[in-house]
Amino acid sequence: MPTLFENKKHNKSATKQPLNAQNNMQNNAQSNTVNSAPKTFWGSFGQTIKDVFGDKGVLLMLIIAPIIYGFFYPWPYSTEVVNNVPVGIVDYDHSDLSRTIMRYASASPQLDTQRFATEQDAKAAIWSNDIAGFMIIPIGLEQQVLSGKAASVSVLGNGGYFLLNKNVQMGFLQAISTVSAGIEVKKSVAQGAYAPTAAQNTQAVPLQITPLYNQTEGYGAYVVPAVSIIILQQTLLIAVAMLIGTWYEQHRHATSIRGWLGRIAAFATLSFVVGCFYYGWTFELNNYPRGQNMLGSLLFLMLFCPVVATLGCVFGLWLRQRERSIQILIFSSLPLFFVSGYPWPASQLPQVLQVVRWLVPTTPAINTSVQLNQMGATLSQVATGFYALAGLWLFYFILLLILRKRTEPKLS
Repeated sequence: MPTLFENKKHNKSATKQPLNAQNNMQNNAQSNTVNSAPKTFWGSFGQTIKDVFGDKGVLLMLIIAPIIYGFFYPWPYSTEVVNNVPVGIVDYDHSDLSRTIMRYASASPQLDTQRFATEQDAKAAIWSNDIAGFMIIPIGLEQQVLSGKAASVSVLGNGGYFLLNKNVQMGFLQAISTVSAGIEVKKSVAQGAYAPTAAQNTQAVPLQITPLYNQTEGYGAYVVPAVSIIILQQTLLIAVAMLIGTWYEQHRHATSIRGWLGRIAAFATLSFVVGCFYYGWTFELNNYPRGQNMLGSLLFLMLFCPVVATLGCVFGLWLRQRERSIQILIFSSLPLFFVSGYPWPASQLPQVLQVVRWLVPTTPAINTSVQLNQMGATLSQVATGFYALAGLWLFYFILLLILRKRTEPKLS
């Protein structure tokens, strides 16, 4: 007969067996979950496409959001050029010459003029945002001009608003230049010169300004093609990091190197389709200048999209949480655009930023895209941008392999 001690020992062993079996089942289930991700290239490619369309948040960020941006972002800039800027004129001279200047200023399509009695009234209108600038015609202007003395008028603009200030200055400059040229012609004719010859002599060296690649000098044609690259990058980065973070939380992130390449290819393919929507529809619909190098633009997208997708995988494995990618990446758009060298000369940036900015795909991508699509540059002329993107892809992929080793210790 078994002793009392043996019975107790047997009961303890019997109690431990179900617990050990339960723990083994949980470990096996977790192991199977970790290893459930496809290891092959095409298996990972197909599973990634399926997961993207099965995740509403990722689908919204990767495909729907950039398409909505493509429709509505260019809309506010549809007029391209700023016209009818409200301005003021303070006339202290009250002469025929001052009235002529005001008439020419009022005829300018850039300006919408109104008169003020004093300079203080005009300043008050600027402070209340009723006008963007004003011109002061000093007393005795006509007498100074007729007597051949040096004369001038003053134009004051709101320097805090660059676009409006530029229009104020250019509109008044054109009006005053036209009036001045007419005065010079009259003086020459009065001295016996032939009228057509006098008109030609007012501009001894004619200046002809022809803007290239953006002939209307429109703001939308300047900013939208560049910002589109930022939109493509940021939406792709956030979407990829979100999905990788979700996989990590579900223990489905582990896969082979071929599996990661399949995932990158899947993300890049979807982003490439959205990029074609921008190049083939958005730019065409808004009639932005195009250099017709469509082949170069497609090759650019074929390189740019995998680079950004790889960086998104790096962020996903690094952050390891779905929500954190949105919290961190969504605020980086404006700094990335600024350091790209497009809105502000890169040579004028601090030395540290001139180096750090090359770690981001948009630095070579924005200028390469604009040069290919808007300026019609050849592939050889933008080769530096392609080399930079290829180097970034290699750098990001090495980082991905390092993070893979740290987050997937059980994989061979």
